[in-house]
Amino acid sequence: MISKVLSSALLGLDAYIVEVETHIERGMPFFGIVGLPDNAVKESRERVVAAIKNSGYPFVHQRRITINLAPADIRKEGSSYDLPIAIGILAAQGDVDISRLSDYLILGELALDGSLRPIHGSLSISVKAREDGYKGIILPAENAAEAAMGSENSSIMAMSHLTDVVNFLNGVADFEPFSVDIEEYFKKELHSPIDFRDVKGQEHVKRAMEVAAAGGHNLIMIGPPGSGKTMLAKRFPTILPLMSLEEAIETTKIHSVAGLLPNDHGLVAIRPFRSPHHTISDAALVGGGKYPRPGEVSLSHHGVLFLDELPEFKKNVLEVLRQPMEDARVTISRAAFTLTYPANFMLVAAMNPCPCGYYGDPNHACSCTINQIQKYRARISGPLLDRIDIHVEVPAVNFKELSSDRQGEPSALIRQRVQRAREIQLKRFAHEKNIFCNAHMQSVQIRRYCKIDQQGKDLLKTAITKLGLSARAYDRILKVSRTIADLAGSPDILSLHLSEAIQYRSLDRDLY
Repeated sequence: MISKVLSSALLGLDAYIVEVETHIERGMPFFGIVGLPDNAVKESRERVVAAIKNSGYPFVHQRRITINLAPADIRKEGSSYDLPIAIGILAAQGDVDISRLSDYLILGELALDGSLRPIHGSLSISVKAREDGYKGIILPAENAAEAAMGSENSSIMAMSHLTDVVNFLNGVADFEPFSVDIEEYFKKELHSPIDFRDVKGQEHVKRAMEVAAAGGHNLIMIGPPGSGKTMLAKRFPTILPLMSLEEAIETTKIHSVAGLLPNDHGLVAIRPFRSPHHTISDAALVGGGKYPRPGEVSLSHHGVLFLDELPEFKKNVLEVLRQPMEDARVTISRAAFTLTYPANFMLVAAMNPCPCGYYGDPNHACSCTINQIQKYRARISGPLLDRIDIHVEVPAVNFKELSSDRQGEPSALIRQRVQRAREIQLKRFAHEKNIFCNAHMQSVQIRRYCKIDQQGKDLLKTAITKLGLSARAYDRILKVSRTIADLAGSPDILSLHLSEAIQYRSLDRDLY
């Protein structure tokens, strides 16, 4: 007696088809699973046997049962094979009609009583089922909303128990495919409890964040403890352009594979905000492990990665950021395979101006020497600093601003201006490959789109020679000034745009 059930597994973010083959014959009692299963898959034997018995189906012990997970040269992991293995055994015993098994991908974890528990990566599997032309997928009810986001014409059959699956395959019971209104879901998710209107004062910092959002520029805030750097950073995603459906699905895939998508959230419809602690390892930041999982840079895809107390991060951790910031993806290599995860994020960092935190603060005396300050700032390497376009100082807020009843400008209005500037950039770079905003410009594009007049050149010369700005600041100032001009709706970069951009290079200036 033999049966074949179709299931699926993940390799990185992409799904591939797994054939669960079941062979039952007379002989000494045996239940073996082959096809490079990990421990979680091997342990499914006990769950499957208990679930079949407790669901009221026969399980003959005097049989030799062999389960093969094909392709057999790729390691299988996780508990999602419980349900297809159980269905394969029941089909081989004659308790399940095999005529519909080739139409559906089946996956799910089994509890001992036969109920189904959620799995990871159902969105990627749903997309695979649609691409390969399967009629649909059968999976736990908790994963239905997520899977429906990528299903389109394929059916999402949400089940709660092993008996539901058997009855459906045997045609005994009818189940309606699960459906979801994606537009309604977007509207529901867009309401954020945090807003820029809550921030007192710091108008110049808000302006710098608006410029960063409009041009896709990485940003670092320098200020004393308690000045509001973290509060501002948390509100930064609320002024970024709204996510497209394509961006939302790609982001959801990453969170689903990592097991971080809540069961009641079928889609990540708002831009993610990740804020890892400074004790994080390099593998946790960029991804890794025996079976590589996405790291914080990938979980920040299409969103914001916030690194608070930037100089406190280990040097090797900061250095591994350089490649994903440059390539917008992370490649993790192992002996048997290589995985690539997307990592197109905006970096927002915060730091104190010195070890004690009060250098330049008029209300507190700084106890650090110039040598200590230089050593502290040197923890951020030049190559990493090269990838941060905007440096903005965040002074402590005075009592008058704190006690004011006046609310700031809401995030929605700022986002509208940001959206208009991004649309200008999309038109500008329509014929450029892999360039969607000003921050992505390379030297060729900077020379083409960031032309300045003689007055502007004189201003830049003065900035570099008189203010002690480094040579690395030159291209950064031009890119940021292009964004400022876009926000103003100006086709040309004017001196006032350059002047504002020059102010956003505070870490390049001489300490003396």
